[in-house]
Amino acid sequence: MATRLDKTLKRELEVEGKLYTVTISPEGVKIVPKGARKGPEITWQTLLSGDAELRRDLNVSVDAYSG
Repeated sequence: MATRLDKTLKRELEVEGKLYTVTISPEGVKIVPKGARKGPEITWQTLLSGDAELRRDLNVSVDAYSG
């Protein structure tokens, strides 16, 4: 049985030698460089609706076109 997500959880994550703070809350997920306040944030609604994948695919196609 899973535990209900009713409060904010913060965890440290290392990716390619860089430290990040991952915040998981009832509203969504946020990832910021360690010690910073601003970074990418996504709501659960956006993630579940597929908008996040659409945005990622759009960015990939724009990068390919301009590169």
